[in-house]
Amino acid sequence: MAIQGWGKRGRRRLIFEVLLVLGLSLGQSAVYSVVQLAEKMSKAPISAGTSTLNVVRNNREIFDLTYQLLGIFFAIVPVLLVFFLLAEPGKSVFRRLGLDLAQPWKDGLSALGLLVVIGVPSLGLYAAGRALGITTEIIPSALNQYWWTIPVLVLSAIHNGLLEEVIMVGYLLGRLEKIGMSAVAAAVLSSAIRGSYHLYQGFGPFFGNFLMGLLFCWLYKKYGRLMPLVVAHSLVDIAAFTMGPALGFG
Repeated sequence: MAIQGWGKRGRRRLIFEVLLVLGLSLGQSAVYSVVQLAEKMSKAPISAGTSTLNVVRNNREIFDLTYQLLGIFFAIVPVLLVFFLLAEPGKSVFRRLGLDLAQPWKDGLSALGLLVVIGVPSLGLYAAGRALGITTEIIPSALNQYWWTIPVLVLSAIHNGLLEEVIMVGYLLGRLEKIGMSAVAAAVLSSAIRGSYHLYQGFGPFFGNFLMGLLFCWLYKKYGRLMPLVVAHSLVDIAAFTMGPALGFG
């Protein structure tokens, strides 16, 4: 059945757009993640594998820093593409997504609440996954210690928060519903993709991120604010990247 205001041709165009955005970003990551998990399982039990999240890109400091910054910058380009695709004349795409500073205190408190809600259980899920043998050893950072290491890890964490929440929640939910999916089906598919691009870490992170995705989708549909989701996600990753060993990772 054609979507009102779009028609069959518009629906096909929208499906193609979604596939392009995912193919340039997290959908691509999901495919690679499945292959990486298969490779790890073909060599040894999952629990014997390791997953390093931030790696050295060059043994020379200046070039390592250059590659790190370029990697973060170009990884954000799909977010800019989404902003472009969602933009409408005379309307702020940031206000539409709830990714602005209109409610700083409310967003900040919500983000801190989410930090506790998703941060603490994540540690438990990681420990449980390791005990059950379904999660690899996660090494949040293997970067050499330079003056710029912590700032780069913080930028990497913010990049993760922006990329995942803007595309998987702010963009994908609305597009899937326009294609014809129900809100529930769209949230489940978005969350499944979110879990899939973490599969290289094992099945534990898949389930954990799937549940996180469902929660974030529900919150966005209820309140229409992307900012607390981005901030909370970024804070969780900042903690993991900079304090990994102290939190039990690696």
